[in-house]
Amino acid sequence: MRRIADDAEALEVARALAASFAQNAAARDRERILPWDELQQWSHSGLGAITVPRDHGGADVSFETLAEVFVILTAADASLGQIPQNHYGLLGVLREAGTPAQQSRFYAEVLAGARLGNAGPERKSVDATTILQGATRLHRTPQGLRLSGRRFYSTGALYANRIPTRATDDEGRAVQVWVQRGALGVHVVDDWSSFGQRTTASGSVVFDYVPVESDDVVALWQLADKPGLYGPNSQLLQAAIDQGIAQAAVADTIEFVRSRARAWMDSGLEHAHDDPYIIADIGRLQVDLHAAHEVLLEAARTLQAFKAQESLSAGDSAQASVAVAHAKVLTTRIALEASEKLFELAGSASTRAAHNLDRHWRNARVHTLHDPVRWKTHLLGNYLLNGALPARHSWN
Repeated sequence: MRRIADDAEALEVARALAASFAQNAAARDRERILPWDELQQWSHSGLGAITVPRDHGGADVSFETLAEVFVILTAADASLGQIPQNHYGLLGVLREAGTPAQQSRFYAEVLAGARLGNAGPERKSVDATTILQGATRLHRTPQGLRLSGRRFYSTGALYANRIPTRATDDEGRAVQVWVQRGALGVHVVDDWSSFGQRTTASGSVVFDYVPVESDDVVALWQLADKPGLYGPNSQLLQAAIDQGIAQAAVADTIEFVRSRARAWMDSGLEHAHDDPYIIADIGRLQVDLHAAHEVLLEAARTLQAFKAQESLSAGDSAQASVAVAHAKVLTTRIALEASEKLFELAGSASTRAAHNLDRHWRNARVHTLHDPVRWKTHLLGNYLLNGALPARHSWN
């Protein structure tokens, strides 16, 4: 596996991968061709280890670089951009909640090319009225620790070497169990049928009395009272994915208007790209796209400043969540706006199935539902008006 040395190399590698990923992105989405070969390229590229701390052999790139890597990859293929999101989110949890022994072992696996895929929240039930609740349990038995439960929204699990999952232990505490993909009793079910982000394979994972080593259990409950960046880190990547979708939609709009769209008959123009209304709308889209991108990078720099501190206060952690919430609002809006505006500006020809341009809207609509943007504006307003600190979890 390649060992990436620094931020500049990480961006260089991401751009090279994106050029490759973009070539058949529309076809993979149309036919739901799972990107096994592309993920092997991603693993061999060394990008999976860019957030591993330097004292463990990684590049430990900045949050700004990490966000830009996601923008680059997602603009090429939205599903391929999202698949590694949990990989880096889990490494963020490991940094803050893992023991030194766990960090050494799991970081070494990632440096060797291992992929991490999350077993996500459970479907709604009596036991899971919110995504932080569930019936997945880690029990101590005469035979040792055993994990049982069924999870969904498990982005990356189908492609992963380890599938960490949230569970409740016998003391009623939240833990994260770093399960081996091939462990006895682990069943990954490819039942993802959403109309967007189609090749993320974000379906079900079933844990059927899975044997678990105690060294593979991360004490997630300890994070509840410990200010940190694992939540803002996860949210930064979600915002970067939306930004990448928006950039792809704007780029395809411009290309289609230039090369295929016709001028309206009453305009007296020969080319659609000379239409003053289209020109103005493209300008407005670019302003919103640029603004969202800059706020995203500003949020990343805020996280980086806090990362440099020896310890974080509750206020620091809150400011990080607030900074990312600003970005999430803007990237959500531009992803939806740009992917819908594409058809208005490019015209009816752009709706043909052969072009598959609707994938941008489908991807934006599905991915932006991951974290309701109405709760991001609530978070911001409540913080400003009432001084309320955001709850600490992966969705803030």
